[in-house]
Amino acid sequence: MSYGSDINDAFRQIGIYTGRVLKGEKPAHLPVVQATKVQLVINLKTAKALGLTVPATPLATADEVIE
Repeated sequence: MSYGSDINDAFRQIGIYTGRVLKGEKPAHLPVVQATKVQLVINLKTAKALGLTVPATPLATADEVIE
């Protein structure tokens, strides 16, 4: 299981920052931005290899399930 920032959202933020720098803003003046989107990914193949069973509730709420 992994719970962390959404990689697509992170790439979008990088694009926004790059655009602001290319328009002339100084990088030191840009604010630090935290992730606004997080996602839960469950790898069932690895869980099975470890002999673990994942309850139905996390499986239902997961953003991505790797089988």
